[in-house]
Amino acid sequence: MTSSPRTRLAVDIGGTFVDAIAYDEGTGELRLHKAPTTPDAPARGVLDAVGGLAGRLDDVEAFVHGTTLGLNAILQRRGADVGIITNAGFRDLLEIARANVPGQHMYDFAYAPPPPLVPRRHRTGVPGRIDAQGAEVEPLDEDAVREAGRILVEEHGLRSLAVCFLHSYAEPAHERRAAQILRDAHPDVSISVSTDISREYREYERTSTATLDAYIRPVLSDYIGALEGRLGDAGLARPLHIMRSGGGAMTAELARRAPLMTVLSGPAGGVVGASFLARELGRDKLISFDVGGTSVDCCVIEDGSPGEVHEAAIDGFPLLIPIFDIRTVGAGGGSIAWMDHGLLKVGPQSAGAVPGPVAYRAGGTEPTVTDAALVLGYLDPAAFLGGDMSIDADAARAAVADRLARPLGVGVTEAAASVLRVLLARTVGALREITVERALDPREFALLAFGGAGPLLGPMLAREMGITETVVPQVPAAFSAFGMLMSDLEYEFATTVLKPLSDATLAELEPAFADLENQGEEVLSLQGVKPEDRTLVRRLDVRYHGQEHTLAIDLRPGDDAAAILDRFHGLHRARYGHAMPDGGQILTLRVRAVGVLPKPGLRRLSGSGSGTPDPAGSRPAFDVATGETVPFPVYERQALAPGHAVPGPAIVEEGTSTTVIFSDQRLTVDVHGHLLVSSPETAQ
Repeated sequence: MTSSPRTRLAVDIGGTFVDAIAYDEGTGELRLHKAPTTPDAPARGVLDAVGGLAGRLDDVEAFVHGTTLGLNAILQRRGADVGIITNAGFRDLLEIARANVPGQHMYDFAYAPPPPLVPRRHRTGVPGRIDAQGAEVEPLDEDAVREAGRILVEEHGLRSLAVCFLHSYAEPAHERRAAQILRDAHPDVSISVSTDISREYREYERTSTATLDAYIRPVLSDYIGALEGRLGDAGLARPLHIMRSGGGAMTAELARRAPLMTVLSGPAGGVVGASFLARELGRDKLISFDVGGTSVDCCVIEDGSPGEVHEAAIDGFPLLIPIFDIRTVGAGGGSIAWMDHGLLKVGPQSAGAVPGPVAYRAGGTEPTVTDAALVLGYLDPAAFLGGDMSIDADAARAAVADRLARPLGVGVTEAAASVLRVLLARTVGALREITVERALDPREFALLAFGGAGPLLGPMLAREMGITETVVPQVPAAFSAFGMLMSDLEYEFATTVLKPLSDATLAELEPAFADLENQGEEVLSLQGVKPEDRTLVRRLDVRYHGQEHTLAIDLRPGDDAAAILDRFHGLHRARYGHAMPDGGQILTLRVRAVGVLPKPGLRRLSGSGSGTPDPAGSRPAFDVATGETVPFPVYERQALAPGHAVPGPAIVEEGTSTTVIFSDQRLTVDVHGHLLVSSPETAQ
């Protein structure tokens, strides 16, 4: 089967499955295909998933891809061997870091920080210095740069270098010259320059950012090159786009130049899709709840916009890149449930795609969340992945009985239910970090549940937190890929200025904003965006004098310093419960360059229903509302139409995902075919 002339494709690689989704712009039809993740050759899994939707790609209009390959390289320490060139006397900056102890280890007297990504022998300093105002204090020693490159490349055999100098955010001339010297001398070596990624202050964080970029650059470059080649062989004529961690997409060529921007591209797709639905459905307050095979990712969306930060950390390594404020819990459908000195724990270890849960009969021996869901009756062994994958419920039950129920001294059903309770308890903690700790009441939000296991766990989580509505979108198992279809082309440019907020300062900063906008125009031009489809958004990072962290304020036409400060006071009051009489200070200028792309809209379903439809069958399952195993009517999602209402308990199946409604809940179907599960306010 060939693709439609107006087909848009998106692919998301997860820890267990690769999700591919096709959207027909003519009919509004969405089609989904899942294929197992292939960790040894990631591009093969992408082609397998795409092949289930389109034999050839000649007529595909757009192809967007989200990948966690860079993230996994960092987490699994499988990146390139990296060398660092910095200022003389500062080679140990990466290892000294902030010299602090992480909060979770505050009282652990045996705590030892993890070893740095780059050993000391691969870090070197060269003479040259720029001061904090951007003035040259000492000229760059170009011969020392050449010698440092020679030692790192020729003697140590490194193929990826990071260049980060003090105060280069104020004047990047030394970094750029050093990079040019290294590229001329070693054209086959990958060079990551800190100010190409972030022109913000904080030398340690910027060095860490450049180092991580260098660490994953060869891995991403090889993967993107291989994928582009295979997609081209399959007939793809349009440019391949890669999802950014902070939303939006960029061409594969730009992704090669800034690989770190893609490090959380998979979860970002789900947040973009959730923001789109929040706006389309008129949900001013929404929490995205994305449950995949290895993790749970949550994000707060207010007024159609997700929370965003410009500093994050991966496995303890700080990053200075724009990124959605996503809270991740290392527990998903493939997470292993295990005993730790008599206590039941879930994750962060995952069975992944290989060997997978015990029920897959592929060599897995440790029970997972999926195995527990089978024991509780939520999943139908004969209909798993639409019947395309054979699984063994008896093997799952035996593993739960042997590894969990027997050590806990409880029945198999109770042990399986406890697995889900532990997972939910961890998720509740993550959600409270981004709601309650920011003076937000989660009971005022709707929950958008997606990912393979999101619809199964979402109604359960809603009961736990007193959230009264859970929304299950169309094709929830591939919703992150759907979100990628909603993406524009985006890139962000920033520079640190550290000046008082005043009308005189705003006038003084106009040339700096113009420079950032010129960089944005250049990038959008390289991506083939027409001038009429370009948007440039100015922002300021503002703080009170003496504060460390900032709040981002969008600039509006005609804004003066008083208007900006007033909005900053209001945002600070909403976020932290108070405002101060002090003046403001501008820390960073930002420009977001957006290339607007056509997007699929929400299709209203033509059919309609009333009352409760007849179920397709029934099976016993565990009802968390009563704590008992009772019959659950089973419905096929494609048989549900707008206007239908289903009282709990009930199960809705759609091949790649299952929605579970408990006895104190009720399901209705909206005009777009979304499932709306209403819950009582049961949280304390």
